[in-house]
Order: sequence, then C-alpha cells, then structure tokens
Amino acid sequence: MITQIKGLHHVTSMAAHAQQNSDFFTKKLGLRRVKKTVNFDDPEVYHLYYGDEFGTPGSVMTYFPFPNMAQGFPGAGEVGDTYFAVPKGSLEFWKDRLVAHNVSGLSVSEVFGEKRLRFDGPDRDSFSLIEVDNDNRTGWKHGDVSSSEAIQGFRGASLRLKDAAATGELLRFMGYEQVDSQGDHTRFAINGGNGADIIDIEALPEATRARPGAGSVHHIAFAVENRAAQLEVRKALLDTGYQVTPVIDRDYFWAIYFRTPGGVLFEVATNEPGFDRDEDAAHLGEGLKLPTRYEPHRAQIEQLLEPITD
Repeated sequence: MITQIKGLHHVTSMAAHAQQNSDFFTKKLGLRRVKKTVNFDDPEVYHLYYGDEFGTPGSVMTYFPFPNMAQGFPGAGEVGDTYFAVPKGSLEFWKDRLVAHNVSGLSVSEVFGEKRLRFDGPDRDSFSLIEVDNDNRTGWKHGDVSSSEAIQGFRGASLRLKDAAATGELLRFMGYEQVDSQGDHTRFAINGGNGADIIDIEALPEATRARPGAGSVHHIAFAVENRAAQLEVRKALLDTGYQVTPVIDRDYFWAIYFRTPGGVLFEVATNEPGFDRDEDAAHLGEGLKLPTRYEPHRAQIEQLLEPITD
C-alpha cells in the first residue's frame, strides 16, 4: 500500500472565459490568484491558479480557460463536486454572500454528518462549501472575506462512476480508508492527511458517460512531499499494472499521471518547489509567467491571450 500520499494537491478544470473565471474565484469566493501562466501544451490558453496566501498544496483550484469552449455534460467517469472547507458556523455568511453575487444552484444539506452549501461555478461547475471544525489551515486573509469565514483549502472531492468497486480498491491502495457509506455514496479518507483528504465515490451504474467541456474537471491531483516520494509512488503504481507517465516538470511541482479504472485522470504532484519559485510571495499571480521554452515567444503569446484585469 502507498503511504506517501497525504490528500489532494490541486484540482484542474476547464472554463470558457478567463476574466469571468478569475473574477469568480477572487471576487466571489475570495481566493488569491497565486499564478498566471499558460497551458504547457497550448500556450495560447492560460493556466490560472487560485488558493490560499502561498498556494499551499491542498488549497489550489486551477483552470484552463479555453476561449468560447462548449459546455461540458455531466455524467459518469469524472470528478463530480469539488469540496472546499470553511470554518464552522460560516455557511450562513457564505449563503448570503453567494446570493448577493448572483451565484446559482445554491442548496444546503447535510452529508456524512457535515453541513454543506452546494453552488454552481460560472460554467456550471459543481462546488460545495463544507463546514469543518478544528481545521488549522488559514485562508487568504487579504481579500474581502475575513479569516473567520475564508475558505481554508479543499475538503476533498467526489467521483461519479458507473462502477465504484475498482476505483475504491485503487483508493485503498493509495492509502485511503473507507470510513462511511450513505446510499450510493461511499466515503474514503486518509488518516492524518493534509485536510484535503476526503474522496467520495458516487455509484451511477445507469449514467451516460460525461462529455468534457467548460465546467468539467480535467484532472485531480494528489500530494506527495517531494520527488523521492513521488518516484516511490510511481514504482508502486507501475508494479500494480497502471500505465503511468514519466515525471514531468510543471515549474511549480513535478507531476505524474495515470487513468483510473473509472476513467478519471489522476495526477500525483510534489509539494516542492512551490509557487514562489519565480515570484515574490507578496506578488504571486500578478505577472504572466511563462515556461522557459515559451519565453522567446512572449510578445506573440501576450497578443493572443485575453487580457485579465484584477
């Protein structure tokens, strides 16, 4: 069994409009934009990162905003809800705030004993704010949401799958334990994880397969401390029969990828080197940062990218 994974590192989704995306996460959810760069494989598309003050692993929501991308269609074989943790007693504040910002899809419920507020993102992405007690993480304190209500990071995510069994076994191999079940939902957790350490599987045997597009999660990334731990995880996955990519340098972390039995793309990412490797911590996310190979083409790339105003 793998023991190096401590929870989520980041979740990466797709969007149709860069400015709308940036405004939603910074002005409505009160997160900090910690990096503005480009897609490694398509430099005409941004890669935007949002999180806490430093972009701590377990707090970072990232997006590829493909201009005018078609809407995704939800179904089996994808990440369903992305869960954010908020302080105990703050959901009423968040409900009022999201209503004031005309956010759609709001509903309050209690699942696995946790009070949550579900809502839609700008591309009908599915999110939930979950009240968590005794979460010692600190959200972004310099926006317009106080520390007593600020998003502290991820709580976890849900997977929508036709068959839950095989992915459940994978999660157990990755160090998760099954801790609860409720109807068609099964909860897995890492004991002593990083706070972003919950994965729920929703079994949907009759569902049609999801059609990726704006609002769809592209991949979900799990955190390991360093490159040595990542190589141990990669070897364990290869030895078990998974097809895993070589280690890829993503500037702010190293990444490996593999496809799960249910069709979801998993990544394992390192906590090192972090988002301050090329920007001072006080100015994260302000300038356009380009991978080294694209720097000679900066002028052309900047002309092609949609301007984002803060």
